[in-house]
Amino acid sequence: MASNPEFVEYIADQLKGAGVITYRKMFGEYGMYVDGKIFAVICDNQLFIKITEAGKAMRPELQQAPPYEGAKNYLLVEDIDDTAALTKLVAATCKELPDPKPKKPKKAKKASSKT
Repeated sequence: MASNPEFVEYIADQLKGAGVITYRKMFGEYGMYVDGKIFAVICDNQLFIKITEAGKAMRPELQQAPPYEGAKNYLLVEDIDDTAALTKLVAATCKELPDPKPKKPKKAKKASSKT
């Protein structure tokens, strides 16, 4: 079951205090980013945040589960209504995640020579 865009928008709104929140549709579900750094996925209208030491220490009660079959475990966050707690968790998680790699410049296409 694919996630509802309204659910994704709600999560993005809940997290606006953590930085610039964006999301991208990926394989029918969504990747969540803060300041260009992917930190979570939304699958089947559930929020899965990448596991970091800070995240585990802050929220040890959270279940670890894969967002889809064959994926590694993430922290499954079921209480998405506590904006302050959610924002703190995301901020702490993102501090431990690597910065996104700079995008490579696109190569110029060769002009075709038709004579």
